[in-house]
Amino acid sequence: MPIFKKALIITYYWPPSGGGGVQRWLKFVKYLHLFNWEPIVFAPSNPEMPSVDLSLLEEVPSDVRVLRNKIWEPYAFYKRFTGRDQEDKIQTAFLSEKKSKFHLLEDLAVWIRGNFFIPDARRFWIKPSVRQLSQFLAQYSVDALVTTGPPHSTHLIGMRLSKKLGIPWLADFRDPWTNIDFYHDLKPGKRADRLHHLLERQVLETAHAVTVVSPGMKKEFLSIVNRTYEVIPNGFDEEDLRLESISEPDTSHFTLAHIGSLTKTRNAENLWKVLKELTESYSDFARKLELRNVGKIDVHVVESLQKFGLEKYLDRIDYIPHKEVIAEQRKASVLLLLVNDTPNAKLILTGKLFEYLASGRPIICIGPPDGDAAEIVRETRCGTVFDFKETEGLKKQILSLFQNFVEGKVNTGCKGVEQFERKNLTARMADILDEISR
Repeated sequence: MPIFKKALIITYYWPPSGGGGVQRWLKFVKYLHLFNWEPIVFAPSNPEMPSVDLSLLEEVPSDVRVLRNKIWEPYAFYKRFTGRDQEDKIQTAFLSEKKSKFHLLEDLAVWIRGNFFIPDARRFWIKPSVRQLSQFLAQYSVDALVTTGPPHSTHLIGMRLSKKLGIPWLADFRDPWTNIDFYHDLKPGKRADRLHHLLERQVLETAHAVTVVSPGMKKEFLSIVNRTYEVIPNGFDEEDLRLESISEPDTSHFTLAHIGSLTKTRNAENLWKVLKELTESYSDFARKLELRNVGKIDVHVVESLQKFGLEKYLDRIDYIPHKEVIAEQRKASVLLLLVNDTPNAKLILTGKLFEYLASGRPIICIGPPDGDAAEIVRETRCGTVFDFKETEGLKKQILSLFQNFVEGKVNTGCKGVEQFERKNLTARMADILDEISR
């Protein structure tokens, strides 16, 4: 009989919360038992959820213990202050589906958030969580702590518990901290900026292990604290690909699909320009074209599509369960990977990329050609990469893919994608937990 070690995983995002932030540790928890680790999950009972996906609850192993406590967040006050409805969902990365009438109030609210809610709006979860988990850990011993952020308040919970109880601690970063694309949009003053950087450094210095999702993030953190960082990217779950809902490509439309939030910083105007020219030059292309976005779409992107006369081709699908997302990827003729056009674009490696790889559909990536996402797309031969301003090469590639679509050729010749399968990635994470818990 194998001996199982125990890991306490502290995460803000957990089913029934939906979205990309849930997937990473949901899948690790699903498969850790294969590598002799028993996960225990700690999450808030009443979080602000941008979306709800009840189907994800089915993926939580029935024998996994999930601890919860209440969290106080300032979002109710924020909604009243900015004139929003209390039912409105707070989206990540400042995505807004409609124009606000209260710009000055919104700007002030963001300034308050960036200067007083440090490291984030979940800071009031830290003390009660440390208190509750200290009591729990006094009765039930664990071999390792895991925190996953953002929100980076989770790391401060882990740091305090590890220091207080002497338990090895792994800090997992799904996104950067002070180099995240919207950090400067928070308008932190000198004091707040100094405190953000101080807390970031403390976490990086004191965690027994630090994992990141991209080589670019590793490079960024090395410039802050010189230590060992392990790159464990996001991935795809082979079991998802065997679902009954998996679909074959839609042969009636040449569908360019984007999965996930289409934010202002992902507004690929070079793509819209190319599509406008192609619809005006080729009647068959115009008849068959469909732009599909599965997820939230920012009002600025809608306005951009209107400017280029493309709104009539847009098929908007709001948030749907993850199993249906997998099916939508398989229906597409081409999958769009639109990297945020921000200063940290090179290190952005979104989770959807790996499910794109597994879908067998060709990818068009618009982002820095020397970025982490571009490297994987090229390495696996799953698609092509174009810079934010490039148009001529992009136009030729879309025409080539359209010709393949007309001829019934929609699959790619991807190579080496198995390295990103969730079980393989969980094995690597378990090795790190083994190392720090010896």
